[in-house]
Amino acid sequence: MGLFPSSRTLIMGILNVTPDSFHDGGKYFEYEAAVERGMRMAAEGADIIDVGGESTRPGAHPVDANTEMERVCPVVRELAGRANVPISVDTSKAAVAREALACGAVMVNDISGLSFDPDMAQTAAAAGAYLSVMHIRGTPGTMQDDPRYEDLLEEICSFLSDAVARALEAGVKKEKIIIDPGIGFGKTLEDNYSIIAGLPRLRKIGFPVLVGLSCKSLIGRLYAGDEDRLPATLALNALAAYRGADVIRVHDVGPHVLAMKAVDMLKSVGGLDGLDTR
Repeated sequence: MGLFPSSRTLIMGILNVTPDSFHDGGKYFEYEAAVERGMRMAAEGADIIDVGGESTRPGAHPVDANTEMERVCPVVRELAGRANVPISVDTSKAAVAREALACGAVMVNDISGLSFDPDMAQTAAAAGAYLSVMHIRGTPGTMQDDPRYEDLLEEICSFLSDAVARALEAGVKKEKIIIDPGIGFGKTLEDNYSIIAGLPRLRKIGFPVLVGLSCKSLIGRLYAGDEDRLPATLALNALAAYRGADVIRVHDVGPHVLAMKAVDMLKSVGGLDGLDTR
C-alpha cells in the first residue's frame, strides 16, 4: 500500500544524525542515540522517519558524500529492519541516496529540488522510491543572503513544476512524487507565512504537499528570547494541514499526532465556513 492518497495528515519525524543541527545541536549524532530516537518516534506514531546526515540550516557548510553515508546508512539500515515505519533519507546527493535506498530507505527528501545533483531523479526512479522535491533559492550557505521574489508563490510553483517534470522524465512514478515549498530556505519571515497562507495554490500543481516548519526561525524571530517553539509549531502545522499540507515534517512526533487527529476530524466534517482548503 502506498503513502498517498491518505485520509489523514501524515507525520514525518525528523532524525538529524549530524553534530550541528539547528534544533537538537547534535543530540542524536551518535548511532545508538539516533536509533533510539527513531524507534521512539515510530512508537509515538510517526508515519515516516526522515534521516539526514548533513545540516542544511542557514549558513551551513556542506559535507562530503562519504561522511554523509557513514552517518546515515547504519541508522537507516537498523530502523528499516526494526521500526516498521517507512524510512526517508534527507539528502541532495545521488550517491548518498543510492546507498540509503539499498539499506532500506523508501523515500528521498531532496532539499535542492533536483538542482544540486543531476543523477538524483534517475536514482530515485531506479529504486522505485518516493521523491520529495523542495524549493530552495541558492544553497544552505547562501540562501538567506537577501532573498527577494517578484511573485513568491508563482516562482515557487514554477520551480517545483520544473522539478516534477524532470522527475517524471527520469522515470519516477507520478504517485511517488511529493512537493515541498521550502519554508526557511531562501525566504524572508513574511515569505514563510505567505507560503502557509498560499498552500491551496501549491496544491494546484497536483501532487501531495510536504511542509517543514518545525521550530524554525519563522517562529523564533517572533520571540524576544529562548521561548519554547513547540506551541507555535503546533499551531502553524495545524493551519498548514488545514490549508492543504498532506505531510508535516516535525521534531516532536507525539504532540503532533494528537494535534492532527483534531485537525483531520475538522476537515472531515467540512471545516470552517468560508475557508478554502484547496
